[in-house]
Amino acid sequence: MTIEENAAPQPVDPSLITEYRGVATSIISDNLSRLPGATGVLPYHAGGPLIGTALTVKTRNGDNLAIHAALKMARRGDVIVVDGGGDVSQALIGEIILTHAESIGVAGFVIDGAIRDVSAIRASDLPCYARGVTHKGPYKNGPGSLNVPVSIGGLVVHPGDLIVGDDDGVVALSPQVAVDLLPGIRAQEERERVKIAKFKEARLQLVRA
Repeated sequence: MTIEENAAPQPVDPSLITEYRGVATSIISDNLSRLPGATGVLPYHAGGPLIGTALTVKTRNGDNLAIHAALKMARRGDVIVVDGGGDVSQALIGEIILTHAESIGVAGFVIDGAIRDVSAIRASDLPCYARGVTHKGPYKNGPGSLNVPVSIGGLVVHPGDLIVGDDDGVVALSPQVAVDLLPGIRAQEERERVKIAKFKEARLQLVRA
């Protein structure tokens, strides 16, 4: 069966990537009125944040032919975002695909489905988020689509969205919304920094008393 391949969107501007690198997903979520966000999709990698441009994949449950097609299209800095229907009966990626992705500069994976070879994924610095784990491998029959809107744990992701992930989860937002949110994000970061510093100072004073 065929894979529908749509043109890749413009990559997110590198200056915007720089602005969002290290920004907590919780703060981004707060500035999105705490409404959008993927649920049930958890980090499995060793650590480190995820940030990049969404290359979206829609695939049949348990089938990864479209992911292989995405790897042929992927650019350095792309995040491969896979709508696998939330199915965890067959793994959509494992160590081989992860290693392939690393070799071409993919920024990470977000998979609403299952993965396998978890020990290798946990040892890797390449960010990988998924809904679950199984030893059972995928089919490779298709169909599938690339660069179409997808749903990841209830979060709608569009091709070209800015993807940000950390230990708390994953958020996606359009580049224009990301630009518009920056002043509010910076203000909240400063408020939280001051508040935490005050609490730490109060605790220090209590210890000294």
